Amino acid sequence: MDKKVSLNISWLIKMAWRDSRRSRPRLFLFISSIILGIAALVAIYSFGHNLQRDIDSQAATLAGADLTISGNSQPSGPMKKYLATLGDQRSEERSFASMVYFPGSGGTRLVQVRALRGGFPYYGRIETSPVNAATSFRSGKYALVDKTVMLQFRAQTGDSVHVGNLSFVIAGILDKAPGQTGISSGIAPVVYIPLQYLEQTGLQQKGSRINYNFYYRYTSAGSLEKQLKDIRKRTDKAGMDLETVETQKQNTGRSFEDLNRFLSLVGFIALLLGCIGVASSIHIYVREKLASVAILRCLGVSSLQAFLIYLIQIVAVGFIGSVLGAMLGTIIQQVLPVVLKDFLPIEVTTSISVPAVLQGIAAGMVVSLLFALLPLLSVRNISPLNTLRSSVEEVKKRWDILKWLVYVLIGAFVVLFSYLQLKSLIRAVYFSAGVLAAFLALCGTAWLLMWLVKRFFPSSWSYLWRQGLANLFRPNNQTLILIVSIGLGTAFISTLMLVQDVLMKQVTLSASGNQPNMVLFDIQTSQRNAVANLAKLNNLPVLQQVPIVTMRIEEIKGKTAAQVKKDTTQGIPVRAFNSEIRATFRDSLTSSERITDGKWTGKAGSGTVYVSLDKGYAHRINVKVGDPMVFNVQGALIPVVVGSLREVDWNRIQTNFRVVFPTGVLEAAPQFHVLLTRVPSAEASVAFQQAVVRNFPNVSIIDLNLVLRTLDDILSKIGFVIRFMAAFSIITGLIVLIASVLVSKYQRLKESVLLRTLGGSRKQILTITSLEYLFLGAFAATTGIILSLGASWALARFSFETEFRPQALPLLVLFLLVCMITVFMGLFNSRGVLNSPPLEVLRKEN
Repeated sequence: MDKKVSLNISWLIKMAWRDSRRSRPRLFLFISSIILGIAALVAIYSFGHNLQRDIDSQAATLAGADLTISGNSQPSGPMKKYLATLGDQRSEERSFASMVYFPGSGGTRLVQVRALRGGFPYYGRIETSPVNAATSFRSGKYALVDKTVMLQFRAQTGDSVHVGNLSFVIAGILDKAPGQTGISSGIAPVVYIPLQYLEQTGLQQKGSRINYNFYYRYTSAGSLEKQLKDIRKRTDKAGMDLETVETQKQNTGRSFEDLNRFLSLVGFIALLLGCIGVASSIHIYVREKLASVAILRCLGVSSLQAFLIYLIQIVAVGFIGSVLGAMLGTIIQQVLPVVLKDFLPIEVTTSISVPAVLQGIAAGMVVSLLFALLPLLSVRNISPLNTLRSSVEEVKKRWDILKWLVYVLIGAFVVLFSYLQLKSLIRAVYFSAGVLAAFLALCGTAWLLMWLVKRFFPSSWSYLWRQGLANLFRPNNQTLILIVSIGLGTAFISTLMLVQDVLMKQVTLSASGNQPNMVLFDIQTSQRNAVANLAKLNNLPVLQQVPIVTMRIEEIKGKTAAQVKKDTTQGIPVRAFNSEIRATFRDSLTSSERITDGKWTGKAGSGTVYVSLDKGYAHRINVKVGDPMVFNVQGALIPVVVGSLREVDWNRIQTNFRVVFPTGVLEAAPQFHVLLTRVPSAEASVAFQQAVVRNFPNVSIIDLNLVLRTLDDILSKIGFVIRFMAAFSIITGLIVLIASVLVSKYQRLKESVLLRTLGGSRKQILTITSLEYLFLGAFAATTGIILSLGASWALARFSFETEFRPQALPLLVLFLLVCMITVFMGLFNSRGVLNSPPLEVLRKEN
């Protein structure tokens, strides 16, 4: 560079403006590459800001009360008296899973029964049809039934529904309850009944899992603040949970952090993909400007000034692209709440977020500038002698420390942005490494393709095939950019398809063969034999009958919950003492588990009791083989030693347990039973469920066929959201394809002239172009699918812990579709080349 350079900014801007006159259509092509990435980021940022604001403003409506105290066991007498003194208004709710029966249709369904007393919710409302049903159902034997269940069984307001031993009149359809989402409604539909009738239903049995919720409203916020410390102390001692409007804000916001991070990372990938298009477009643009820069150098312009002239052009166009993307993003963010409505418990507003717009523009400016700098830096190395050299001669390559600095800055920016989204440096590095690996794999495929074509060029093939192949490595080829952009989009879609298939197979396989597909639980000891006989009367096999004992951990390695709270260096989580454990006892292992450490003990002797723990659970509570523990089995303390650790296949539809006792210890403890059977058809399932509900109303049933349908519906909704977000990357890839083809069209005009002058027909040029894009689409799609196979295998193996057996047909369809789209877009954007007469091109060039 020149030692002394006079920088006249106004002159540089004027030169940049003048030089861009003939090139503005080409300059603005690269805008299209980043617009959608910026739009995605601005839409997602705006959605995140609006979501957080709405959570803060609607937290009271979500909670429904100023204070909520909950537990999964009946409070003691003194605690009951204390709870009755809190708040200015009080409500009580007991919720549990139970079967309900519709006499009109004969249908049965496992639902979440909520027995309510009091004026809850104090903020917001239970949304029903008709509206007054939310209050009128509390006045007698009335029920509110979730709308999904009403539709399933074609029930109407005024029909009856059996809950346990009682029949309730359906007072209205439950549209939405505080904190309920569309997904939760599908998984666990709610039925409200008045609490005063719960005892008569006969559903409160020993061992039944019931959640006890107490809701309070304070007319003065200061009163709650004064009592909160004492309330928290008492609830902690009683093993109960406490939630205020403030903690509701924090918990709800935290629960949507992962969603916002996922959406932001998807938008960021779309932006990075667009920046590949920026780099490609600017690279071709700079090559076209070699002669202009050389002439400027001859006229006395320094290398720095020449560099700044084109940098100003890029910054200006990048800013315009970022602003346009931000404007589009504000429009798209109106759609996101609709797309995500089934996952949201609140109404999300769609106001414009100024911070989100500014963040998006800043991100667009930074990444477009960083990626444009790589090809732009070569302007500094153009000398006046280039005016005498061939216009296609390469600028001599040499070591350029500034280019390597730009590479470092790009990597640092990707890691920094990822860290801001994930809030974890390790995860940010993993994500960045994953993005880098995908880009390198696609780049490697492009380079390998070009090398193979050069090295093994099929000289014996016909001219059209040879020309189509030669286009893959000719000067100004698009092989690298198109394989990267198309391949990454393909990898997104293919991974989604494969993972959804893995999840569905994981459950579907459980329903195949002789595996259980129906689970009956909450069977009392006195009902055990009668329920088994009922199954046999319906010609159903009793595949398993397992006792379950409810307990809590009293001590881990000699430490109580109070001691662990005081000394957190033990590595034992406090929540281990609060969670309720459902354990069993038996003398042998099942087919879904194997010992990984220690020795299995199936029968207790007269001395030490050795239990077996699931190895994942043991790791979470920081215990290993040989460590002592004490379990509280409904008041009776039982000291044990961890005798073995098991690897449990939790994907199997059967009774799996975190803790297994040997026989000879828990037989006399209060317990209930689970029965597993297999029904051969939907008709047999309905008949058996009706018989169980009529004879044993307290027994609940899980029908795997219903689980499959619900899971399929949930996966479809999740898949739609992922496809919607992946569309940003896919469409960006297509835009990059269009932009790169349009930019390179100006180089292809010369080739067209030569071919047409030498006698080449339009049909031949069309065939050559088709073959080139067919090769590009095929290699990009193949690489993307291979990447998705690797990612899906890793998810199946390490996250879902299941076999990975992809189906070939969907992948083949995706491959053909990507090839067809690539060829179509290539031909569509090359039509100007095919239709331009040679003389017209020569005039443009001159």
